[in-house]
Amino acid sequence: MEKLLKAVIDISKKAGEEILKVYNWDISVEYKDDNSPLTEADKRAHKTIETSLKEISNFPILSEEGKDIPFEKRKNWEYFWLVDPLDGTKEFIKRNGEFTVNIALIHKNKPVFGVVYAPAIDALYYGGSNIGAFKIEKGIETKLPERRENSPKITVVASKSHLNEETKEFIDMLKSKFGKVETVSIGSSLKFCLVAEGVADIYPRIAPTMEWDTAAAHAILNGTGGKVVKYESRMVLDKIKELPELVYNKENLLNPHFIAFREDVF
Repeated sequence: MEKLLKAVIDISKKAGEEILKVYNWDISVEYKDDNSPLTEADKRAHKTIETSLKEISNFPILSEEGKDIPFEKRKNWEYFWLVDPLDGTKEFIKRNGEFTVNIALIHKNKPVFGVVYAPAIDALYYGGSNIGAFKIEKGIETKLPERRENSPKITVVASKSHLNEETKEFIDMLKSKFGKVETVSIGSSLKFCLVAEGVADIYPRIAPTMEWDTAAAHAILNGTGGKVVKYESRMVLDKIKELPELVYNKENLLNPHFIAFREDVF
């Protein structure tokens, strides 16, 4: 497994290199059937990842760019790769650097390990529940979470574009329990990574995501002891750890709404 993980780290960097080749061009944008944007960088990264993963294993690949594989064909997969070649295409188009390459290995519907690489800032995260979690930045590897000072406040990471009423209500519930709550924002699966690092405590996502958006970062957060659980309206915060975690390779690849949190926040 260690050999596979090292290979996937290298593959994510290769895909990142392909994305950066496009990053400073005049970006040409197409739109998929659901009106989400698709760029040349998505296509290049997908081709690099798909070709490279086939060289290191026989596991099937499920990705945003190959999502039409019938459930009848994939439902009995024991191991498979779950890939988002460019998570945060809107951030890529805005050129704000907050986009990632996401690659996860799934075994029986649960993430084994994941790699999240942000090529524009050259930050790479990897981990899994039996591996731990790590960040590589400027050639320096750090075990996650990094040492965190005791703080009287809770930090919530939320999407600027998905801060809906239900999310605001959840944040209000946190304020009732913890008192002071600070909100920060960042793009793509880097939101999970802030929680894994200990920079943030909770990431509520009460809005649509797909399986490939979350699997790699879910594995990394699990590597710190954190969880990604299904959101329930009227949930009791003291019992949030008892809620079921997200699973993968469902017939419908849309994720349920979820709450991601670090190990010792509840």
